[in-house]
This record gives sequence, structure tokens and C-alpha cells, in this order.
Amino acid sequence: MIEVKSIDKPDERRDFPRGHLELCNLSGLTFAVATYEPGWRWSESLREISGTDSCQIHHSAFVVAGRMRIRMEDGAESEVGPGDVFDCPPGHDAWVVGDEQVVIYDFSGRMTDYAKATGV
Repeated sequence: MIEVKSIDKPDERRDFPRGHLELCNLSGLTFAVATYEPGWRWSESLREISGTDSCQIHHSAFVVAGRMRIRMEDGAESEVGPGDVFDCPPGHDAWVVGDEQVVIYDFSGRMTDYAKATGV
């Protein structure tokens, strides 16, 4: 069976400080479009919602617009921008670099709990 959905009509939207997440749920995949405004930082916007000290989601993603810096718990850092495909394991902080909105397509299929309060 072939499933087709449009990111223009997501199944769910989750708003959080300085950003939002839109999800398209398919049988074998949860595809997410994450939008982060200038000034967004995971540790400031999502730490309390997630109940963890760092992001515990494994991301496999494509950057559509903007620049984001990612810092792993071990101190390793990288910056991603438009056209970059990246794979980032759990245990990181991230933030928008500059004044441009960041849009990321996450195709890891692991975004079902992202920006969702624990216990919900």
C-alpha cells in the first residue's frame, strides 16, 4: 500500500517557545517539519517540556533554511545550514544561529515524542 500525505496539511502541530513542529504520520514513518525562530535554543525552549537535560531524540534530518549549531554532551559541536543532511544522536543541545528562521525536515521517524510533555 502506498501512503501519501502533504506537509501542507500535517496530522498534528505542536507549538513551543519560539517554534513549532508539524507531523505527518504514515504507517512506517513519522515525518516532521520543525520550524525554529531566531533566539530559539533547545535548553531554553524544550528542556522543561521534555523533562530531560538535553535532547534525547536521534535526528536524521535535512536543513531547508537557516543555520543551527548543535553541541553534544561531550562538547563536540557542529553547525548545519541549507542543503545539509545530518544525523545526530541523543544527548545534545541546539540553537538558531543568526536572524533567519530555521526549517528542518526530520525523517528519522523518532519525532513522535519531540516537544511533547512527559507523561502525556
